Amino acid sequence: MTLGREYRKKSLYWTFQLIGWGSFALINAFFAFSFGKLDQNFFYRVTIFLVLGVMVTHLMRSVITSLGILQKNLQKQVVLFLILTTILSMLASFLRVEAAMRLDLLSSDEQSLLSRPGVKYWISKLVLVLSSGFSFFILFFIWNLIYFVYHYVTKSRKQQLDTLRLEALVKELELQTIKAHINPHFIFNSLNSIRALVDENPQRARKAVTELSNILRSSMHAEKLETVPLEKELSIVKDYLALENMRFEDRLKVEYEIDEDTLNLPVPPMMLQTLVENAIKHGISRQINGGVVKVSSEIRGNYYELMVQNTGQLNGNANADGFGISSTTSRLSLMYGSRGKFDIRQINGSMVEARVLIPIQNEGINNQ
Repeated sequence: MTLGREYRKKSLYWTFQLIGWGSFALINAFFAFSFGKLDQNFFYRVTIFLVLGVMVTHLMRSVITSLGILQKNLQKQVVLFLILTTILSMLASFLRVEAAMRLDLLSSDEQSLLSRPGVKYWISKLVLVLSSGFSFFILFFIWNLIYFVYHYVTKSRKQQLDTLRLEALVKELELQTIKAHINPHFIFNSLNSIRALVDENPQRARKAVTELSNILRSSMHAEKLETVPLEKELSIVKDYLALENMRFEDRLKVEYEIDEDTLNLPVPPMMLQTLVENAIKHGISRQINGGVVKVSSEIRGNYYELMVQNTGQLNGNANADGFGISSTTSRLSLMYGSRGKFDIRQINGSMVEARVLIPIQNEGINNQ
């Protein structure tokens, strides 16, 4: 896989090289044709220029890679790019002048410059190299600018992808951590309920063990998914409330108001059960005469609403303390971002309401 990626990178690099220098040759040929200078010597001169351009820019790329220029800070990159571009421009210019002189391909203007009377030959040649070097410098500077921008954009995209992957991994780990807390939390409270029945009513205790077995079996299957249909979640809730009803007997009254259109809609596994457990623990268990737990669901626009109401008092957010509420808030945030909403409030003097809003569209983990 790494070899394939390296091959694609090299192919892309040479494609850009051919397109860039090929475009340069075509532009020069167009202007030479326009001014009537498209002769055999022109093609020889352009060929020398192109060969030197490709060779020197490839050498420049090797130097950039070997020195790790792209990994340095921006100020050092600019300085090193300018120095490297200047040095290699002069090298390419010197080689071009030497090749043109040996092959007798100098232009008439260049020949006039070398044969200027009263000027030393080496000075004329130096001026010619510097003049040609300026042209190479402009081309190499543009080449370096494109090379730098390409790698900067590629690096930025890679950093963004790495950041997104890291965020997704963190969210996945957080979700797994929350799930790992939910089941032990639920089992602990259920076993306490069963323990209260062992001496008082062994037959009911055995029935409670069966109920707990059903709940654990359902929760183990739910653990494999990020969401489950509300209908499956309700079956866990009903088993749990049946178990708690054996402990509270007449002190616990359960009501359901479920819109059938919501039964197939997805809900995070064990979330509704956690809210019901919270209602029992912080509400019903603290009432001498017990009370009511009401579970309801309905569709509201682009959301569906889950509600758990119970007899009790918030008493300065006492009902909102503990892992159950914090886990609900965290899971909604991780899975749906700002679209998932949760609140718990006192709706009258004796009832507390926990309400969850889950978006119907674009369900699933929100990676935004």
